[in-house]
Amino acid sequence: MGALKPWHIAVLVVVLILLFGAKRLPDAARSLGRSLRIIKAETKSLQDDDRDLAEKADAQAGYQPMPPQVGQPQQAPYQQAPPQQPVADPVHRVRDN
Repeated sequence: MGALKPWHIAVLVVVLILLFGAKRLPDAARSLGRSLRIIKAETKSLQDDDRDLAEKADAQAGYQPMPPQVGQPQQAPYQQAPPQQPVADPVHRVRDN
């Protein structure tokens, strides 16, 4: 009942030719193809931008990729870098006498 039969496609083609004309259909198909290519390129660009932002955020947070370890169970892909020790200010040091 819900299957698309060959005569359905033939009726659809005839209706499209009657509505748009045989001259405009190739142009419409080309325009549709261009639009689909643009959409595909833009979505790929957005995914790449998201990946770059995530990598920058990880780098700013101090996460570094863990090296693979042979024979060890799979661990989290990132580990947090150790906190940096504060540098002593030479001007405010207290002398022990």
